[in-house]
Amino acid sequence: MRDIRVGEGGNAAMPLRIFEGKAEVEAVRRLTPEILEADLRLLEPAEFPFEAGQWVSVPFGPKTVRAYSVASTPVSRRRITLCADVTPGGAGSRWFQALTPGQVVEFKGPTGGFVVNRADPRRPLFVAEEIGIVPIRSILWDLYQTGFGRSATLIYWCRDPSWLAYDAEFRLLSRRYPPFEYVPVVRDPVGGWQGEKGEAPDLVERTVPSVQGLIAYVSGGGEMIKKVREVLMAKGMERKAVKWEKFW
Repeated sequence: MRDIRVGEGGNAAMPLRIFEGKAEVEAVRRLTPEILEADLRLLEPAEFPFEAGQWVSVPFGPKTVRAYSVASTPVSRRRITLCADVTPGGAGSRWFQALTPGQVVEFKGPTGGFVVNRADPRRPLFVAEEIGIVPIRSILWDLYQTGFGRSATLIYWCRDPSWLAYDAEFRLLSRRYPPFEYVPVVRDPVGGWQGEKGEAPDLVERTVPSVQGLIAYVSGGGEMIKKVREVLMAKGMERKAVKWEKFW
């Protein structure tokens, strides 16, 4: 969840129709103590075509709008799943926490250019920070469930293991599709954590020896995006080869 953004990291928005729609809440789940997920069944329009990685906006008033990335994939056009970190406690957090099955919500979308061009021959590197994982979750499942077949890497950073909302899913994805490499990393390795420790930019520095033939998709906070971009550009990557989605 975040305010409507100004830039999309150099990607052009996809040429899809923008809908002013309505949907009924079917289920609400708590993925972690801080992160909620909601399934919405489309009412108007009956189907909602979008590109994996895009988002919808929800109006709370004439001047208050919040954007939520779609966590589900475009395969399901009659239902979409939204996901939000509710710890900020603002209007968007309170709205998401109050969602109940049967409730009708209004939205507008799809919007956003944080999408993957399948024709691009470069190998994707995904870097996500906490709730910034949502659009990447949609992208990765969409790619591999529709025959992508090529290698890709995800570095997923969280402050501690309890924030790794989709950890089990990505471990499953890496087993089911061996070309996909999943690297979770946490700052505070509590609870017997055995994986990578530290910050996302440092892990990119250590584990990406070359940027030749690479394209990066980075999603999360602005400071993390800036540092990861600097690391990759120092290795020789062009600025336009780093696509980003800023959440805060």
